[in-house]
Amino acid sequence: MKDIYQEKGYVLIRNFLSDNEVVELRTILNEFHHLWQQKNASFYAEKAVNSAYLTSNEFLNTEQRNRLFSFIASNKVMNIVNELMPKQPCFLNTQLFFNPLQDKQNNYWHRDPQYHLSIEQQQAALKLFDVIHFRLPLMDEPGIELIPGTHKRWDSPEELDVRLEQNGHKNNQALSQGKVIKLAAGDLLIFSANMIHRGLYGLDRLAFDMLFCPPEPSVIKFVDDDCLPAQETLKNIENPSAFQNTIKLKSSMNKS
Repeated sequence: MKDIYQEKGYVLIRNFLSDNEVVELRTILNEFHHLWQQKNASFYAEKAVNSAYLTSNEFLNTEQRNRLFSFIASNKVMNIVNELMPKQPCFLNTQLFFNPLQDKQNNYWHRDPQYHLSIEQQQAALKLFDVIHFRLPLMDEPGIELIPGTHKRWDSPEELDVRLEQNGHKNNQALSQGKVIKLAAGDLLIFSANMIHRGLYGLDRLAFDMLFCPPEPSVIKFVDDDCLPAQETLKNIENPSAFQNTIKLKSSMNKS
């Protein structure tokens, strides 16, 4: 698995979740999504395609949050995290991906770092470290389109023009190297945030992403303390190491 990920930038595991696991996660996240939509009605109506900070206490109760913490820190998930990121993997965030309210809204090619890094920094980041998405569709969906290998290489002229909407191009245009991966409820798609990719809208899209990263202060600074489990919770989950690594690093950063 590690060799495949390092070469292509993604790994697909079909039927990773049982039907019961899908139902449990979907029940919790539908509740989150409903409450999030109410609070963010204008943003949702205008352009939203995802939300974040699902493990905060803003929308979910303690039991719901602990169920998410337990799943994220389960051996089932963490065994894969540790294989792909063996040196102190840290929990970064959670996200929920859904269809835009406006049917005519286009999806868009992007690399995650482009939203907080310059072009030069984006290029440099490809050689430094990786943030990994663990995407779990909770309903059958069109999936995701990605450019294999771009987690380690820079954009071609075509890809850069489309991604950054340069020289008359739009970021929803087709790319010649794009690979579509259709996803069914219960699948697991693991992919690099550095990779050029875009979500595909349609059907009843509802995908739960867990993000992990190495112990890099430049990334860990984005972690919201409210999204981390309490010490008592850490004692009652199978493999809390990713949470513990984040908490330890944030503590040391706050002291420095």
